[in-house]
Amino acid sequence: MACLYMVGTPIGNLSEVSPRVRETLENCDAILAEDTRVTQKLLTALGIPGKQLISCHQHNEAGRAEQWVARMLEENLAVAMVTDAGTPCISDPGYRVAAAAASAGIPVMPVSGPSAVVDALSVSGLNVDGYAFFGFLPRQGRERGEAFGRIRGCRMGVAVVYESPHRVKALLEDVVRELSDPQLSLSCDLTKFYELTLRGRASEVLTRLDANPNAEKGEYVCCIDLHELPAPDAGVSGVSAHGLLLERLFRGMNMKDAVREVSALPGYARNEVYKASLEVAAFLDGGEEEE
Repeated sequence: MACLYMVGTPIGNLSEVSPRVRETLENCDAILAEDTRVTQKLLTALGIPGKQLISCHQHNEAGRAEQWVARMLEENLAVAMVTDAGTPCISDPGYRVAAAAASAGIPVMPVSGPSAVVDALSVSGLNVDGYAFFGFLPRQGRERGEAFGRIRGCRMGVAVVYESPHRVKALLEDVVRELSDPQLSLSCDLTKFYELTLRGRASEVLTRLDANPNAEKGEYVCCIDLHELPAPDAGVSGVSAHGLLLERLFRGMNMKDAVREVSALPGYARNEVYKASLEVAAFLDGGEEEE
């Protein structure tokens, strides 16, 4: 019977491979892999020879999904989908394959394995009464500001963000500025050699990260406590863009950042906020709008 297995693979420690993961990889007809070289190393370590490996990554997943779903139906194949580490679809390839298989009536079955999100939350020491996963944030510009706006506006207790070791300090600096220095837990290299979790205010964690000579040794998961943030609409509903901009300018923010932050709030279109910023700037400069 055709079946697609979404298989979680180790994020660090090889002992994370469960008997069911091993059995699935041994018995499936083919394996769709984010990087076949990485998966081949895993299979070699597990003593599983001779498996057909097919690359399936963000650049070719759509084509692979169409091709292999057709083959699964025609040849009655059982196929495993794996990524380099962790569970497919969680900031990794896999959702197109899963969606195509489900649409074709092929059973899509989870084969549980590690997830950096869950691991980081479990050691965070935060009240995880609900969480929102944001993956990797845009690196800069308007998109990054809008991402922080979505974090501020989400109604969950914890926001989870992924970050690379080379950009994690910039992430913490932005968290301090954009989210008013919240409590957070920062985990890196989970279940690997340099595993570390730092907890405290974002500014405190940043200071400790600066003092860590191994700060760039592994990928990061940042769990941000949102319980202390004001409700998404608190102090905003009914306030003009002019007022919101002025409030931020008086707090020392420059106009560009103020426009970006206000534009990310629900109900404030960027073009309207930009127009308001010109009027606020003219007012502050002592100018007047011509009739």
